[in-house]
Amino acid sequence: MARNTDSMEVIERDRLPTLFEVLSRRTRPPVDLFSFYIYMRDQQRSVDYLDFWLDVSQHMSLCRHYVRELRRSVLVSTPDLNKSGSKRSSSVIDHLGTGDDESEKNDDQRLSAFLRNDNTTHAVTIPGYNPQNGGSRPSGGDLNPARPSYFSTPEHTSSGSPQHTVARADIRASAEKILYTYLLRGAEREIVLPEQILASISHAIEVDGRDDPEVFDEAKDYVFQAMERDAFPGFLRSKAFGNIVPPSSLARLIVGLLALFGAFWAGFCLIFLDIKPKTTRLWLILPFTVGVYCLAAHQYNLDPILAFTSYSEYTFMTFMKVQEPYVRRIMITRAMWVLAIILALDAALVVMYALVPGRRL
Repeated sequence: MARNTDSMEVIERDRLPTLFEVLSRRTRPPVDLFSFYIYMRDQQRSVDYLDFWLDVSQHMSLCRHYVRELRRSVLVSTPDLNKSGSKRSSSVIDHLGTGDDESEKNDDQRLSAFLRNDNTTHAVTIPGYNPQNGGSRPSGGDLNPARPSYFSTPEHTSSGSPQHTVARADIRASAEKILYTYLLRGAEREIVLPEQILASISHAIEVDGRDDPEVFDEAKDYVFQAMERDAFPGFLRSKAFGNIVPPSSLARLIVGLLALFGAFWAGFCLIFLDIKPKTTRLWLILPFTVGVYCLAAHQYNLDPILAFTSYSEYTFMTFMKVQEPYVRRIMITRAMWVLAIILALDAALVVMYALVPGRRL
């Protein structure tokens, strides 16, 4: 039902998506999470920040699954709790993961509070989670990701995948992995955060022995705001208002300049050689059209033909179908304007060269 609800939100959305909707996988190409990941990797060169945010979210998801399964195991092993009333710890577990979106923040706080007070070594079974294997990043056909990630995504595992036992120690290992991978000075994928936040997280994990998701709240919020401020507007300009990537745009610039050079050269040759009949000059429409079209596509970062066929480029010469309705309307509207500009310039150049009197030198 949740998936259907998300689909309805996508269909009825009459605006551009927010960063939170993209990160929550509530959008479709070309403004989906996979496209944002590719944009952060290839254009922003800061995919480590996105990976950090995703891995912290997956750590939170792992904690929720652990507590949910722990609650079930407590109810199965002690059925009298349902009749006589739960003890304090059981009561806390009962209230986790049962709220709606409005109480999600309170649920997260209760989750962290429970994990801070939980000293059990109880192991639970979570479908698709394997602490021995690396995880996966948003998938969409790219076979050459920049760097591997370290955690799986429980929400997107198949229901038929093997089940693996996850103990509290795995949650601890997950928190330490995030710390040692992203936050410590000289870490493999170090991200830049305020010193106060780094010191707080390091002290909480290494000194206080905490591994609850609340440890990363400040860092996660800081990274989210940084991506929302610095990267997301450019992502929307690139993917919602355009449909080609920088290498493809550069290729169009080169082809456009060469085509215009050839058109001008041929046009002057026809004029100064006074080639008869004048209608021969109408063939200039071919190089002029190619040149103006490619230069306009480069200037507006939009290929009208791709827009009208509802395709968008997410890596060089690799295309995806535009599935976000509002984005599709934006692209078609812009493509019509770009095409009108192309036709006007093309016609002006062809007419100008066709009407100039010939003079043989």
